[in-house]
Amino acid sequence: MALPALGLDSWSFLGLFLFQLLLLFLPPATTAGREGQGPTPRVKYHAGDGRRALSFFHQKGLQDFDTLLLSDDGGTLYVGAREAILALNIEDPGVPRLKNMIPWPASDRKKSECAFKRKSNETQCFNFIRVLVSFNSTHLYACGTFAFSPACTFIELQDSRLLPISEDRVVEGKGQSPFDPTHKHTAVMADGMLYSGTMNNFLGSEPILLRTLGSQPVLKTDNFLRWLQPDASFVAAIPSTQVVYFFFEETASEFEFFEKLRISRVAQVCKNDVGGEKLLQKKWTTFLKAQLLCTQPEQLPFNVIRHAVLLADNSSTDPQVYAVFTSQWHVGGTRSSAVCAFSLKDIKSVFEGKYKELDKETSRWTTYEYPDISPRPGSCSKGPSSDKALTFMKDHFLMDEPVVGTPLLVKSGVEYTWLAVETAQGIDGQSHLVMYLGTSTGSLHKAVVSGDHSAYLVEEIQLFPDPEPVRNLQLAPTQGAVFVGFSGGIWKVPRANCSVYESCMDCVLARDPHCAWDPESQTCRLLPTPILKSWKQDMQQGNPEWACASGPMGRSLGPRSRPQIIKEVLAVPNSILELPCPQSSALASYHWSHGVEAIPEAPTTVYNGSLLLLLRDGAGGLYQCWATENDFSYPVVSYWVHSQDQPLALDPKLAGIPRERMEAPLTRVGGGAALAAPKSYWPHFLTVTVLLALVLSGALVTFLVSPLGALRARGKVQGCGTLDMDADNNLQGTEVA
Repeated sequence: MALPALGLDSWSFLGLFLFQLLLLFLPPATTAGREGQGPTPRVKYHAGDGRRALSFFHQKGLQDFDTLLLSDDGGTLYVGAREAILALNIEDPGVPRLKNMIPWPASDRKKSECAFKRKSNETQCFNFIRVLVSFNSTHLYACGTFAFSPACTFIELQDSRLLPISEDRVVEGKGQSPFDPTHKHTAVMADGMLYSGTMNNFLGSEPILLRTLGSQPVLKTDNFLRWLQPDASFVAAIPSTQVVYFFFEETASEFEFFEKLRISRVAQVCKNDVGGEKLLQKKWTTFLKAQLLCTQPEQLPFNVIRHAVLLADNSSTDPQVYAVFTSQWHVGGTRSSAVCAFSLKDIKSVFEGKYKELDKETSRWTTYEYPDISPRPGSCSKGPSSDKALTFMKDHFLMDEPVVGTPLLVKSGVEYTWLAVETAQGIDGQSHLVMYLGTSTGSLHKAVVSGDHSAYLVEEIQLFPDPEPVRNLQLAPTQGAVFVGFSGGIWKVPRANCSVYESCMDCVLARDPHCAWDPESQTCRLLPTPILKSWKQDMQQGNPEWACASGPMGRSLGPRSRPQIIKEVLAVPNSILELPCPQSSALASYHWSHGVEAIPEAPTTVYNGSLLLLLRDGAGGLYQCWATENDFSYPVVSYWVHSQDQPLALDPKLAGIPRERMEAPLTRVGGGAALAAPKSYWPHFLTVTVLLALVLSGALVTFLVSPLGALRARGKVQGCGTLDMDADNNLQGTEVA
C-alpha cells in the first residue's frame, strides 16, 4: 500500500486530508488597511476595551449633551443638555464630578404651541441648549430652542457654580438660537458682543448672521438681497483682530449644473461695522463671502464643510484654520472626508481681491474689477461708508477667487463631523500638529501631521456601542484630555494611552508625540515637562533600531532577531496546532519563520495571521511571527514546539532568553491574538465530513431524479390539457414550462 510508504497510518492520512479540507471551508483572511483609501489607524480600540481606559459621566433623566464650554481656568466644564445646564468639576482624575445643575425647561404654554404646530412632543418640543458662551468672569450667556420659540438668558456664576435662572431674565432668542434642534448653528463672543449664525424663522428657510449684546448696534444680513441661500448651514465662527469669520455651506448660485451643487463658504463681517445711515440700515455693510476649496488634484472636491477651528498658537505669524469636509458625491458607494488647512493671510487676501457681479440679463456671474471707490467697499474703515459704496455692496458681496486649502488628511469610508487641534512638542524640539476627529459612527481618530504636511492616524477609539455621531469635542489641555458629547452623556478621553505600548520598539513605532520610552523604568510614558532628553522617541522616522539603541549609533534599519521571551509548546503528535500572532499594529506586515527558513503565507498554513500546523515528524522547533513596519523587522512572538515522543533540545543560540512553558496546544480566539484553553479540532473534522457526505448525497439524488422529472414533464405535455378533479376535489392541471 501507499500509506506505509508515506510513513502515515490510515488515521493520520485521514487527519491530513480533513485538515486540508477544513482550510478550504475557512473564510478568507482579512488584511489590515482594506477598509478604504487613506491612512489606517495603527491601533484600534472597540467600545469597552480595557486597554483604553475612558471615564463616562451621565445624569439620570438627562440626554443630548450637545454644547460644551471650558472655563477660563480649565477646571470646570459647562454642559448644555436638554432642558438643563450642568457644571462639572474636571480637575480630579477619573470621572468628571457634578458641581451643580440648573433646570431650564420650556414652558408648558410653549410646548403646547409647539405641539399645535405639528411638532413632536417626544423629540422636538423641548428646550435644547444651543448657545453657551462666557460673557464675563461672573456670567454665562445661554440660548435654547425653547420648544421652537428660541430664548436666551444670563446665568450668574458663584465659585464656578451655576445660580438658578429667573423667568424675568429670559428674553427672546430669535436669530441667536435655531428653532429646530436639528439645524446647524454657530455663535461666538468677541469683544463683549455675540456673533451668531442660524435660521431666523420657524420653517428654517431664512438664514441670518446676527450681532447682538455689547455697545455696538444690532446688525444682521439682508434677507431680501439674498446674501445667503435659503439652505445655508453654519458650522463655525472664528473671531480675528478686525473681523469675524463665519464658515458655512450652501447651494452654489454662481455655477450652473444639472444637479444642485453644494459649496463651502467663508464670510466676513467687520467688528466696527455700524450699519448704513440711509441704505442698509441695521444691516451689515461689510458682509463678503468667498468659496472655500478643499480638493486634491484630478479629484472631485470636498464641497461640504462640517466643522472648523482656529489653532490658538501665539508663536505662529500666520494662524491656520483647520476644517473637516465631506463630499455630496459618494464615490464607489462610500462617503469620504478630508481635513484641510487654510491660512488667515490667504483668506484676508481673497477678501481684498476682485468681486463677482451678477449679469441680470444673462443671469450669470462674471468677474468685476476693482471699483473706483475709496475707501474700498467691505473694508473695515472707520466711519460710515458712502452711499455709493453701500449701493455697490448690495450686489457685490461674492468674491471672485476661492480660498484654496492644503489637504492634510484624506480618507474614504469615514465621515468626520467634528475636530479639535493642538500642538505637542517632541523630544526633538519640534512642534507637531495633533488632530482629534469625531466621526458619524461614534469613533474618535487621533491624527498627527508629519513634516511633509501629510497626516497619519495613531489610533481609533470606538466610543459608543451603538453607532451615533459625535456631537461635540472640547479639548482640555491642562487636564490632558478630550471631552466628547453625545446623546447619553460625556466621555473623558485621555489624549494619549502610552502604557499600551509594552516595548521600546512599539513605543517608538507608534510615533505619538505625547509618548516616549523611559529607559529607567522600562515603560512607555507620557512625555513630561520639562522634556527629558534621555527618553526615547523618533517622530521623524519611527526607527526603533536607532532610538532604542543602548549606545550611540547611526540610523540603521537592521532587524532584531533575538526574541524577548520564548513560549514552549508541548504538542500531541498528529494533531492540529494553531500558533497565534498578536497583531498590535495595523500598519505592519506579518510573516512566519521556522528556524532560519521563511514560511510562505499561503492559505494552507496561515489563517488570519495564525500559523496552523499538522504536527508530523520534523515539524517541531522554533516558530516566530515577524512584524515589519517602517522597514524595521522584529519578532512579535516566538514558539518552541516539541512533543513528548520527540523532545527537542533548545538551540544554544537562544540560551539566556526567558521561557514560558505552555503544556497544551494553542487555539484561535478572537482573531488569533490571545491564548485559550486546550481545544480539539476533531469535532470540526467530523462536521466537515458529514457536510461533505450530505452535499455528495444531494448531488447524487439530483442527478438521479432529474431524468425522471424530465420524462414525467414530457409525458404531461404530450397528454390531455383538460382539468381533472382528484378524489379530494382538488383542482389539477397540466404543468407549463
